[in-house]
Amino acid sequence: MAILGQIRSRPWLLMGVIALALLAFLVNPDSIDKVFGKNPDVLGKVNGEKITREEFNDQLFVLQQQAEQQGQPKAGLEEQAWQLLVQSKLIKQQFEKMGFEMTDDYFWNQLQYDQMFAQQKQFFDEKGNFKTQELKKQIEDMKAGSPEGYNQWLKTRKSIEYRLMARQVFANISQGITTGKKEAEELMKQRDQLADIDFVKIDYATYLQKNNIKVTTEDLANYIKQHPVMFKAEESRNIGIVYFPSQPSAADDAATLKEINKLFSAGTDASGGTENFQNTKNDSMFLMANSDMPFNPQYVKPNQLPQTIQAQIPSAAVGQTFGPYKEQNFYVVSKLLDKKTSDSTLSRHILIAFKGSPAGEGVTRSKEQAKKLADSIGAIVKANPGKFTEFLKLSNDPNSAAQGGSLGWTTPETPFVPEFLTYLANNPKGATGVVETQFGYHIINIEDKKPGAMSYKVANLVKAVKPSDATEAEVNKKASRFVQQVQGKSFNDFVNIAKKANYQFSNPKQAKRFDGQLQGLGTEKDPEILAWAFDKKREKGDTELFTVDGTGDKIVVYLNGKQAKGSADPESVRDQIEVVVKNKLAAKQISEKIGKAGSLDQIAKQFGTTKQSAQVNLLNPSVAGSMEPKVAGAAFGVAKGKLSNPVEGGTGVYVLVKKNETVNKQPGDLKQFTESISQRNSGMFGQAWLKSLQDNADIDDYRIEIWNKLGSQQQ
Repeated sequence: MAILGQIRSRPWLLMGVIALALLAFLVNPDSIDKVFGKNPDVLGKVNGEKITREEFNDQLFVLQQQAEQQGQPKAGLEEQAWQLLVQSKLIKQQFEKMGFEMTDDYFWNQLQYDQMFAQQKQFFDEKGNFKTQELKKQIEDMKAGSPEGYNQWLKTRKSIEYRLMARQVFANISQGITTGKKEAEELMKQRDQLADIDFVKIDYATYLQKNNIKVTTEDLANYIKQHPVMFKAEESRNIGIVYFPSQPSAADDAATLKEINKLFSAGTDASGGTENFQNTKNDSMFLMANSDMPFNPQYVKPNQLPQTIQAQIPSAAVGQTFGPYKEQNFYVVSKLLDKKTSDSTLSRHILIAFKGSPAGEGVTRSKEQAKKLADSIGAIVKANPGKFTEFLKLSNDPNSAAQGGSLGWTTPETPFVPEFLTYLANNPKGATGVVETQFGYHIINIEDKKPGAMSYKVANLVKAVKPSDATEAEVNKKASRFVQQVQGKSFNDFVNIAKKANYQFSNPKQAKRFDGQLQGLGTEKDPEILAWAFDKKREKGDTELFTVDGTGDKIVVYLNGKQAKGSADPESVRDQIEVVVKNKLAAKQISEKIGKAGSLDQIAKQFGTTKQSAQVNLLNPSVAGSMEPKVAGAAFGVAKGKLSNPVEGGTGVYVLVKKNETVNKQPGDLKQFTESISQRNSGMFGQAWLKSLQDNADIDDYRIEIWNKLGSQQQ
C-alpha cells in the first residue's frame, strides 16, 4: 500500500481538472478552416517539422500544472511553452540523426533516470531497482478507471520523452568534448605564468562624472551593427502604460467595518435582525451566506491562523470570538469552534488484496474471498496480537511486510487513504481491526500513540474592503481625463503628463505577443493589452483604455513603437547597452587624450589618478579586483620596461609597464589538468550547443499570423 498510496498522492499522476486560459486563437479549427482555407492547427515549424496546436496545448498544460503545484501564477506561460517545444523539436531531430528511436522499451528502460523519478526513493526497491512493473500496473489501472487521469499522464509522458532524448543527446556529444595535449600544455603555461606590472587606470565612472557624454541613437545602432548575433530580435512592441488602481477610500473602509459589525453582533437582514455570527446555530451555513471567504472545516495549527489571533487562540474557550480585526484588505471576525490534539500513531498492517484492485497484480481471489480471509486473520490477531507476524507472508504490500508490517509513525497529514487515517485517529493503542480501502482489506494493529500539537477549528467571517461604485467612478473619471489629455500627443507628452500627475507609469520596450505578462504591470488584462498592441491595424501613437475585471482598475496604454523581426531597434535596447556604449565612447576620448604620453606618472597626473601595481595571469585575468582579460593580454604582449598603448578594459582604460615575468608551477600533472579542462568545457558546451542549434535553425512561427486572421474576422 505504501508505494501505491504515495504514487496516488503524486500530483503529476492524479491531477484535478485544471481550467486552462489558452491563447485567443485556440478555438474550434473547423470554423477557421472554412474562413481562411488554412489549417490553424499548425502553429509553426522547426526545420520543416510541424509544431501542432495539440502539442502546444499539452506543453502549456504541463507548465500550468507545475506552476499550480508550486503556488505560482498559471497565466503568462505561453511563450515559455513555445520555446520549450522549439528546443524539444531540435533535440528530437538530433536524437534521431544519431540513430536513436523513442520506442516504448527505450522509454521504460530510461525512465528511472528522469528527474521526476531519479531522486524519489519510493520508486525503487531496497536493492535500488526501479519498480517498473508496479508503475506500469498503476498506469494501466488508471487507463481503465480514470480516462481523464490517463490522458493527463500521456501529456506528462511526452515531456518526459523529450527530457530522456535530451539526456541521451547531451551524453553523446559531451563524450566528444576533449582537450588536446598541446592545448592543455598551453593552458597550463598560461596558468603558471605571472607578470608584474605598474599601471594607471582611468575609471569610466569617474571620468563620466566630469565629462558628460550623450549616447545617440546612431551610436546604439553602430554597436548593434558590430554585434548582430547578440541583437537578433523577435517581433515586439514598445508600450507606454499608466495604471490607475481602484483603491478603497477611507469611506469604503468604514462602510466595510460597519457591515461586518452588523453581521457579527446586530443581525442579518435575511433573519430580520435576529441571527448574527455570535448566536448562529450553524456557522458553516452562516458563512456561506454572509462571508467573502468559504468556511474551512479542517483543524489547523496556530501558525496557520490569521496572525492577529495566533497568540490568543491557545488560551481561548470554545465559542469565544475575536474581532473585528483587519488583515491586509479584509475585516475578520473569528470564532473558535473546537480544539484537539493531533496524535502521532505507530501502526502495522497486513494487506489482503483482490483481483482487480490496484495492489492485486497476480492475485486471483475475489473481493468476497479477500474480505472473508481478512476477517478471519483480524479475529485471530485481535485475540492474540503476537500472531500478527505469522500472517505477513499473505500481505500484498511486500515493502511493509519486509519491515514486519510496520508503516512507521504517521500523523493525520500523512498521505494515506482516508479510511486508513480515520481508523488510526479513532482507535486507541493496542486496537486491531479490518478496514476496507481501494487497495483491499487491511488488518491494522495500532502499536503506539503519542499526543501531538494542539490543532483548532476556527470559523472566520470575512468581508473584503472593496472600492465602492463612487470610488470606481472617480478612478474612471481620472483615467478618461488622462486619455483626453494624451490623445494625439507624442510619447514624451504621454510620459510627462503621467509623471507630473504622479501616476504609475511603466514602459515595456520589447513586449512580445505571447509574453503573457507585461513588465511593470502584471494584471489579468495583460494578455488583452498585448493582443491590442499586436493587432495589424494598430499604429504608433494609438491609445486605449482598459478596465481590469473584478477590481475596477483602469489602464491607459500608448503604442510607442513596432519592432519587426530582425535586428533590434536601437532605442528598444537602450537600457541594456547604453552604459556599454557610453564606456566605449569614453574609452575613445581617453585614448585620444593620452596620445603619446611618455610615462605612467604623466598619465596619472593628467587624469588626477594614481599609479598602481599588480600581478596578472592570463588564465585568471584579475586586475585590482576586476576581470580584465585585455589588460592581462597586453601585460604579456608588451616588451619589458616599455609603456603599453591604451587598453580599453571593461571598467576603464589602462596603460601599463611590465616589470618582469615569473613562473609559479602549480601542483598537478598534465593528465589531471587535461581532464579538469575537458569536464569544464563539457559542462559549458551543452547550453551553448543548444543555443547554436536554435540560432541556426529554420524556425517558422505562425502564431501572430493566425491570431491576426482570427482577430480581423471577429471584428
